[in-house]
Amino acid sequence: MPMMTRDVLLEMELEEDDEEDGDIGNVPASKRPLMAPPTLPSSLALENLEQTIVSGFGSLESQQDFRTPEFEEFNGKPDSLYFNDGQRRIDFVLVYEDESRKETNKKGSNEKQRRKRQAYESNLICDGLQLEATRSLVDDKLVFVKVHAPWEVLCTYAEIMHIKLPLKPNDLKTRSSAFDNFNWFTKLLQVDESIIKPEQEFFTAPFEKNRMNDFYIQDRDTFFNPATRSRIVYFILSRIMYQVRDNVKKFGINKLVSSGIYKAAFPLHDCNFSSPSEDLSCPNERYLLYREWAHPRSIYKKQPLDLIRKYYGEKIGIYFAWLGYYTQMLLLAAIVGVACFLYGYFTQNNCTWSKEVCDPDIGGQIIMCPQCDKECPFWSLNVTCESSKKLCIFDSFGTLVFAVFMGVWVTLFLEFWKRRQAELEYEWDTVELQQEEQARPEYEARCTHVVINEITQEEERVPFTTWGKCIRVTLCASAVFFWILLIIASVIGIIVYRLSVFVIFSVNLRKISNGTDPIQKYVTPQMATSITASLISFIIIMILNTIYEKVAIMITNFELPRTQTDYENSLTMKMFLFQFVNYYSSCFYIAFFKGKFVGYPGDPVYWLGKYRNEECDPGGCLFELTTQLIIIMGGKAIWNNIQEVLLPWVMNVFGRCHTVSGAEKIIPRWEQDYHLQPMGKLGLFYEYLEMIIQFGFVTLFVASFPLAPLLALVNNILEIRVDAWKLTTQYRRMVPEKAQDIGAWQPIMQGIAILAVVTNAMIIAFTSDMIPRLVYYWSFSIPPYGDHPDYTMEGYINISLSIFNTADFKSRVKESPYAGSKYDTCRYRDFRYPPGHQQEYKHNIYYWHVIAAKLAFIIVMEHIIYSVKFFISYAIPDVSKSTKSKIKREKYLTQKLLHENHLKDMTKNIGVIAEKMIGAAVENSLRPKSD
Repeated sequence: MPMMTRDVLLEMELEEDDEEDGDIGNVPASKRPLMAPPTLPSSLALENLEQTIVSGFGSLESQQDFRTPEFEEFNGKPDSLYFNDGQRRIDFVLVYEDESRKETNKKGSNEKQRRKRQAYESNLICDGLQLEATRSLVDDKLVFVKVHAPWEVLCTYAEIMHIKLPLKPNDLKTRSSAFDNFNWFTKLLQVDESIIKPEQEFFTAPFEKNRMNDFYIQDRDTFFNPATRSRIVYFILSRIMYQVRDNVKKFGINKLVSSGIYKAAFPLHDCNFSSPSEDLSCPNERYLLYREWAHPRSIYKKQPLDLIRKYYGEKIGIYFAWLGYYTQMLLLAAIVGVACFLYGYFTQNNCTWSKEVCDPDIGGQIIMCPQCDKECPFWSLNVTCESSKKLCIFDSFGTLVFAVFMGVWVTLFLEFWKRRQAELEYEWDTVELQQEEQARPEYEARCTHVVINEITQEEERVPFTTWGKCIRVTLCASAVFFWILLIIASVIGIIVYRLSVFVIFSVNLRKISNGTDPIQKYVTPQMATSITASLISFIIIMILNTIYEKVAIMITNFELPRTQTDYENSLTMKMFLFQFVNYYSSCFYIAFFKGKFVGYPGDPVYWLGKYRNEECDPGGCLFELTTQLIIIMGGKAIWNNIQEVLLPWVMNVFGRCHTVSGAEKIIPRWEQDYHLQPMGKLGLFYEYLEMIIQFGFVTLFVASFPLAPLLALVNNILEIRVDAWKLTTQYRRMVPEKAQDIGAWQPIMQGIAILAVVTNAMIIAFTSDMIPRLVYYWSFSIPPYGDHPDYTMEGYINISLSIFNTADFKSRVKESPYAGSKYDTCRYRDFRYPPGHQQEYKHNIYYWHVIAAKLAFIIVMEHIIYSVKFFISYAIPDVSKSTKSKIKREKYLTQKLLHENHLKDMTKNIGVIAEKMIGAAVENSLRPKSD
C-alpha cells in the first residue's frame, strides 16, 4: 500500500452515519479550541515521516498490508514489557480487529474504520510516538499496537502538563512518632520493608526542558517512572486527531474505543500477579501488591500506600488511604456501639414497661382498637411482647449516649482526615496540583465562542456564552428535579403497598395462628408488613440505581464541565442526590412520618383520601426502623460484593475460555491484560459512592441501630482487600491519575455530619419512646399526676394508651363493623382525654408536657453537639504544624536550588562574555592606529 502523508490522511472525505455527525469533537477548523489537539510538531518535518514510520511503526497498515509477513513476531518472552528490540519500553497498548479477517458483509463500514485508524496512527507518529504491531497468538483477528514515547516526547509533554519531577533527594529529617515506643507491636501491622522497600523522597519542581540539568537525572530510562510515562502517553492519545471532514475535526482515543474502531486501550501490568517476572529488570510491583496487600493473609496489615500510589497513581492511592482511615476510625465507633448494645441487652429484663406489656394481667387484659376500618380485629396488647423486648435493647439510655458520641465522632473523623490528607499531599507532591490540571478534550472540542478573560484581558475560547451556560444549568437542574420526583413517586408506591397489605396481614395472620400458634407470637402484622416492604424497597432501590446512573452521566455530559475534576464533582453531586433520596427516603418515612399523623379510632387520617395511615407498635416505630436499616445495609453489602467480585471473575473466565490450557505461560503480557476487565473512568467513583452511602447509614440513623458501625467495620475490612484483589487480579491497569484530595465527597460528608445531629436528635425525640418515658418517670409517676410515692416506671403503659368507647364507632365512622362489638372500650397509642371528659378525645396535659420535652431535648442536644463540633473544628487545624513546616521548607529549598543554579549559569555566561570583551579590548589596543 503506498505511503500516505499527513495532509492526505486528514483531508480524506469519509461518509458517516448520522450518529457520528453528532460527535462531541465536531468543531469547525476556523474555530479551534483554546487547547487544540496537537498537530505535527515543528521538529519533525513531513519529509522525515516515511523514515519515522519505518523505524518506529513496524508493519502497521499505514505502511503495509496486514496480510504480508512483515508483521512483528512475538519474541517468546511472556513477561516482556519492551518492543521486540528489547530497548524501547511499552507505555501503552491499543487493540483492534483486523477488518481483512472479519467475517462480515459491512465492507464499507470496515473500510471507514480502517482509514480512521490509519490516520490516527500516522498522526501519533507525527507527534513523535513510536509504534509496533503484533498479532494475537490466540485470535489472529486481533492486532496489538504497542506504543512507546521517546525521551524527547516525554520531556516535551512533561513540561506541557507541568509534571513535578525530582530535583534532589529530600534531606529533611522525619520526626519521631509517639508510637515508636510500641515498635514491637506496630511492626506486626506494617508491611515488611525488606519486601516492599520505602520510596526515596525528593524535592520536586515542575519540569522545564531548558533547566534539565537542574533535575535529578541519573538514568534517562528510570527518570520517568512507568506510571508517569503512561499518563503522558494517554494525554497524547486523548488529543490526537483521526479525521477532518468539512472543516470538522475529530480526535481522541476514547471516541475511537467507544465507536469500536479500537477494542481497547490500556497500560500494561508489569508482571503476573501470582508469580514474579523472570525479567530481572522488572520491579514486580503487581506481584508485591498482591502478596502484601490483596492476599487474605495480609488482612490485618496496613496498606502499602506509597506502592499503591506509585503503581496506580495518586487518585487510587488517596481512595485507599481514605478508606483505610475511615475503617480505623470505625473501630472506635464500633466498640462504643457494641458497649451500648450490650448495655441494652443485659438491662432488657429491667425494662418495666416491657414487663407490663408481657404480663397477662396487664398487657393481656388491655384490648387494642382495630388498626383499619373494616377487616382488622380487636387485639390484645401482649401479642407485641417479643417486639417490646427487642425494642428495649435499642431504645435505652445507651442509645442516647451513643447518638451524642457519634455526633462528636464524625467531627473527629473529618478533622483528623483533613490532617492526614494534608500529610499525603506533601508526601505525594500534590500540594499545588490544581495548577497542573488540563481541560478535558470534550470541553476543548466545544470551544467555539471568543470571550475576554477578566483577569488577563486576553481573548480565550469557551464552549458557550453566558446565556447558553444559564440555559444548560437550568435544563440540568430541571432534569435532576424531575428524576428526584420519580424516586419520591416510587417511595409513595411503597407506602401505598404498606397500607394495603397491612390489612391483609392483620386478617390472615390471626386466622392462621388462631391465637395459639407461635406465628402470632413472633410475627405481628406490623412486622410482616415492615419486612416485606423493606425487601421490595431494596429491590426497587437496586433497579433505580441502574437507571439513575445512566441519567446522571447523560446530564453531566450535557452540562460539559471543563476539567476532569469538575466533571467528577458535578457527577458526584447528582449521583449522591439521587442515591440519597433513593436509599434514605424509606428510612425518613418510618422515622419521622409513620404513626405521627394517624388521628384516633373515631377520626382516623387517610393517605391519598383512601388508605388509613399506618400506626406504630405501642412501643413506637424504632424497631421497625432498625429492621429497615439491617435489610438495606446487609442487602446492599451482599449485592455489591456479588457485583464487584463474582461478576468480574465470571467475565474473565469467559474471556479466557478461548485460550488453550496453560496458554498464560506463552502468550505475552499485553494479550494477558487484554483478557482482563476494564475498570472504566468512573470505576473509582462507584467505590466512593458505595462508602459514602454506608457513611450516611452509620451516622444519620445510628440512634436506632448502634451495631451499624460494627457492620460497617467488618464490611470495610473486607472491602479494602476485595477492592485490592480486583485491581491486582481482575482488572486491567488503570491510567494513573493525579488527585489532591477526595474531591466533592469531602463537603458531602461534612453535610451528612451536620444533618446527622438533627436526624438522631429527632429519632430519639419522635421515633423512640424515651422522652415520654422520662416525662412520666420525673413528673407523672408521682403526685399530683401519679399515685406512686416514689419515682417509678410502673403504670407507664396505662398512661401511654388512651381509651376509646366502641359505641362511638357508630356515630363517628360510617358503616363501621365495630359498633356492636362485645368490648365496651379499646385502647390506642396516643395521649388523649377519655370518653365522657369535657374535652373528650382532645390531647391531654401529658401530651403537651411530652411535646415541650421533645422540643427542648432537640434544642439542647443540637446546641451541645454543635458547640462541641465547632470547638473541635477550631482546636484541630486542617494542616499540622509539622506538615506546614515541611511544605515551607521544601518550597524554600526548591526555590533556592533553582535560583542558585540559575545564578551559576548567569555568572558563567557573564564570565564568558567578560572574557570575550576583555580579549576584544586587548586586541583592539594592540592593533596599530591608522592616521
